[in-house]
Amino acid sequence: MKKDYLALGQIVGTHGVRGELRVNPWCDSPDFAKQFKTVYYDEKGEQPVKVLSCRPHGNVILMRLEGIDSIDGAAAKRNRVLYIRRDEVKLPEGTWFVEELLGCDVLDADDPGKKYGTLADIFPTGANDVWTVKDDAGKEYLLPAIKDVVRKTDVENGAVYITPLKGIFDDAD
Repeated sequence: MKKDYLALGQIVGTHGVRGELRVNPWCDSPDFAKQFKTVYYDEKGEQPVKVLSCRPHGNVILMRLEGIDSIDGAAAKRNRVLYIRRDEVKLPEGTWFVEELLGCDVLDADDPGKKYGTLADIFPTGANDVWTVKDDAGKEYLLPAIKDVVRKTDVENGAVYITPLKGIFDDAD
């Protein structure tokens, strides 16, 4: 489901003595964060903060935020999650934020009235992502996120439409 604010990553520590933050990015690449001039301390966008600098450093992001100019100030922000405005991001056609896909209903592409469950988790593998679909009884199924299976994604309406491979669901042909 589309959200106005999405999690960019979590502050995991400090870097240096001038208030730089180490941020664990929850995005495909630390470079993604460089495009934002403002981030938010909350998922409602009520606590904006100006980004003074942002650069990748290995697998983390080093970020300076307005109002933080010492190691103590940076340490006080540890474990906070930073958010971005969804409308400031342009994604390529056919890509979505994981955060927007989670919670979507997983429906049959040929019979949209048939619900397999809810998209509960997504994890990357070498070849493709694998989706965890949880049915109403709590049973989990693993679904490869490939074009032959995932037919349509409609995050605005909270649904993904699939054609499951044989054997994934108990009642599959």
